[in-house]
Amino acid sequence: MTPDLHWQKSSFSGGGDDEDCLEISATPTTLHLRESDTPAAILSPTPTALNALLTAVKRVAATSRT
Repeated sequence: MTPDLHWQKSSFSGGGDDEDCLEISATPTTLHLRESDTPAAILSPTPTALNALLTAVKRVAATSRT
């Protein structure tokens, strides 16, 4: 069971009233992720899985800049 989480909009999600964004919530041991348009679908990856996700995102971002 997930405790009550305090969700924050990602700083990369634009701004204003756009409801389509990534939201993040942190607990002492876990970082939780969800999309605002599907708030019931919460991802709580392990540190290893989160590292792999961020590494892949950075790789794609670096490739698309060239």
